[in-house]
Amino acid sequence: MRLIRCGHACIRLERDGVVIVIDPGVYSDPRALDGADAVLVTHEHVDHFAEPVLRAAAEADPALRIWADRSVADRLGGLGGRVTVVGDGDTFDIEGIGVEVHGELHAPTHPDLPRVTNVGFLVGNTDGAVFHPGDAFTVPTRPVDTLLVPVHGPWSKTGEVIDYVREIKPRRALSIHDGGLSESGNALVDGLLGVGVRDSATAYARVAAGAGIELA
Repeated sequence: MRLIRCGHACIRLERDGVVIVIDPGVYSDPRALDGADAVLVTHEHVDHFAEPVLRAAAEADPALRIWADRSVADRLGGLGGRVTVVGDGDTFDIEGIGVEVHGELHAPTHPDLPRVTNVGFLVGNTDGAVFHPGDAFTVPTRPVDTLLVPVHGPWSKTGEVIDYVREIKPRRALSIHDGGLSESGNALVDGLLGVGVRDSATAYARVAAGAGIELA
């Protein structure tokens, strides 16, 4: 499977001609959805869900399928059975690629702010599963090979991010959700995460926007 960073929280997963896009939001590369077979959306916030862009892509390609939580699905009215509502514990298949759903709520930001629903997607088989948690520190019920780490957000601090990677213990951890950081801010977080997980079996790396990586 090949992973391509498409900006902020958005990634493309490509395997055997099948293209799965996760969280195409307003900070994503507008080309992220080109040729996509399926789209997975973790939650309703605009940095993960750009409704006009996703709707336009769905209207342009009648074969495009979307899996999302209830709040996102409700905003995609008119697309009928092409949109599937998913929640914690659900499983489904995209052209031979298995997907599991883990998690229920967005991480808390502040007691005065309501928490929205948030689902994470574990994509792939047992040996090479990739987990996108959305905006949460959800721990799947089975091992994760590649963890997509939300390195920065108004709902987290770097110490929590380090502990999250340590708890999951993936073979590989790749940075996502970094659109709110400057170049120097990313370098600082990368340094802290590198130190924080260096005594574990996890290899942490940053994948630049537009770059790809082969997931062995």
